[in-house]
Amino acid sequence: MTGCPIKVLHVITELGLGGAESMLTRMLTKAPVPSVVPEVVSLVPGGANRDRLVEAGVAVSDLGLDRGRPRLGALLALARRMRAGEADIVQGWMYHANLAATLAAALPAAPAVPVVWGIRCSDMDTSRYGWQLRAVIGASARLSRRPAGAIANSQAGIAVHRALGFRPRRFDYIANGLDTDRFRPDPAARAEMRTVLNLPASDSPVLAVVARVDPMKDHAGFLAALDKLPGAVGLAIGKGTEDLPDRPNLRRLGPRTDVPRLLAAADFIVNSSAFGEGFSNAVAEGMAAGCPAVATDVGDARLIVGETGRIVPPRDPAALAEALAALIAEEPAAREERRRAARQRIETEFALDRAAEAFAALHREILAETGTARR
Repeated sequence: MTGCPIKVLHVITELGLGGAESMLTRMLTKAPVPSVVPEVVSLVPGGANRDRLVEAGVAVSDLGLDRGRPRLGALLALARRMRAGEADIVQGWMYHANLAATLAAALPAAPAVPVVWGIRCSDMDTSRYGWQLRAVIGASARLSRRPAGAIANSQAGIAVHRALGFRPRRFDYIANGLDTDRFRPDPAARAEMRTVLNLPASDSPVLAVVARVDPMKDHAGFLAALDKLPGAVGLAIGKGTEDLPDRPNLRRLGPRTDVPRLLAAADFIVNSSAFGEGFSNAVAEGMAAGCPAVATDVGDARLIVGETGRIVPPRDPAALAEALAALIAEEPAAREERRRAARQRIETEFALDRAAEAFAALHREILAETGTARR
């Protein structure tokens, strides 16, 4: 059993530049496991990460769904894909994909294949979104005994979902893994991007936020904190940030594919999220690039940052500004040591190959438990 390659069908809601999409893509393209043959099905067509997967030779297809408009025919197509691709195990990524995979696997057209859910968030404030999200989470809780297991990328995510009534047969934790070759200190890129972005002198602190505009991310809190830090400049990177209020101390950069080079220009990575985070890729990527983190105490931020940065309460711009001011005021030698420690923590604790191997090992365990492993 252990010597036989396993075929893993990953089902994901979409393949844009979000955290789950990026984790799946870098795991399959940067840390492929020789004993695993992956395939990806996206519910929604397109996305920048789709192109990256295809370029790396990963088989990718989609169900042609529009957001918020499920179709029974799409579930049938997914069931047929499970059979045609001879999947040994199906790994879901995010609520909608988890449900789609579970329902499709129950159809007569599907083979007998275990489904594993992927939980990528923690305490979502569903009042900030439409009724559909509440319905999906409620349905997920009711169906959570159906999958063979669930994998969360944060310990906070496991605790929150247990409280919501999720009862999978097993609930495992695998932290995200980071590509520390792509995200690293880069003095040449730092000098170039500071010029391109028209950033002030090197003694003016540059604070990066990498997050789509969404109630979860609390950009208003970040901007309020930024205004309390004279001389500091913010880099707002992510979908929708181009539409944030225009101000001299903010660079509104929108969605970007050159995030590693932008982070090279920054001094600190900031996460101002109010709720919902699981494992923040943005915080970990910033740390890998040598940017100490100041993050709100949401999801596993405290576990990621450790002693290398600061953790503050969510929805508290004054506390966020105070923590940033304290780090900015440190002596150059202390700041340099903090930068080094931030990167080292990511290299040591959140290696990409470790995460990929953990997924493969867990999938093999589940195949053995369910008696569906190929001989």
